[in-house]
Amino acid sequence: MKPSIAVLGCGYWGANHVRTLRDLGVLRAVSDANAARAEGFAVEHDCLAIAPSELFQRDDVDAVVIALPPQFHAEQAVRAVEAGKDVLVEKPIALTVPDAERAVAAADRNGRIFMTGHVLRFHPAFEKLKALIDDGELGTVKYIHSHRLGLGKFHTENDALWDLAPHDLSMMLAITGQAPIDVRGEGAALLDRLSDFAHLHMLFPDGLRGHLFASRLNPYRERRLTVVGTRAMAVFDDVEPWERKLAIYHHEVWQDSGQWLATTNEPTYVPVEGGMPLTRELEHFIHCIETREPPRTSGEEGVAVLRILTAGTVTHS
Repeated sequence: MKPSIAVLGCGYWGANHVRTLRDLGVLRAVSDANAARAEGFAVEHDCLAIAPSELFQRDDVDAVVIALPPQFHAEQAVRAVEAGKDVLVEKPIALTVPDAERAVAAADRNGRIFMTGHVLRFHPAFEKLKALIDDGELGTVKYIHSHRLGLGKFHTENDALWDLAPHDLSMMLAITGQAPIDVRGEGAALLDRLSDFAHLHMLFPDGLRGHLFASRLNPYRERRLTVVGTRAMAVFDDVEPWERKLAIYHHEVWQDSGQWLATTNEPTYVPVEGGMPLTRELEHFIHCIETREPPRTSGEEGVAVLRILTAGTVTHS
């Protein structure tokens, strides 16, 4: 039988989880501090509305998707796993590394699945990019940079770095298979006390370099991950239509008489199967619940991302 899953938190992203889980036939209940909001979702999606204080004690709920403001994620995750529920916790899984570690340790101690909501790891274009890298199509990866820019959203506890960067950091960790040994961050709070843009510079153990630029005060949207290898370069651009989301550049760079020269070539667009990343993410969660396999985006990965965010955070008075 399919697992019965509840969603705790019916805000913007929680609502997407509710709709997708309903379509997958596993939505059992919704829960929110705003009882009227939960009731509205329950009526619309033909499921139960359960108060947060009662949710984890229900025998008819096998797992919980936690999509709350991040300052509440760790506490609710601990309550859920200690009550015997598997969890998918949206990013960031906590606001401090110790809180995240405590939640992940509680899941391990209780034999529960802990999955982090790094949805872009399940994007078909990224999955294809990762496969190309693993097959050696790009050669040795030397440099990765990501740009995640736009206007808004403005959160009371999350700055631009903590809100926008986790997905890109998750993809970088998947590509490199290792955590950076040095992280430097810079940013600026232009509207209030929280940074509205941020840069991260990362050095990995094998000399690979990474750079991330996140901004919520940008006049245009940019969602681009670039990977530079010794044989080719690749760009995953999520703003582009499906047929142009993943491009490979076979530029040539060589040295002649002490001078570096380059020849540019037109990109080759790699066919990518369409599919909603959130649907694929939740299908993976369901699979992990049923098989007890460790998630692709584990709690440990969520902690690793938090370590990078913490190291690169710039405080403002």
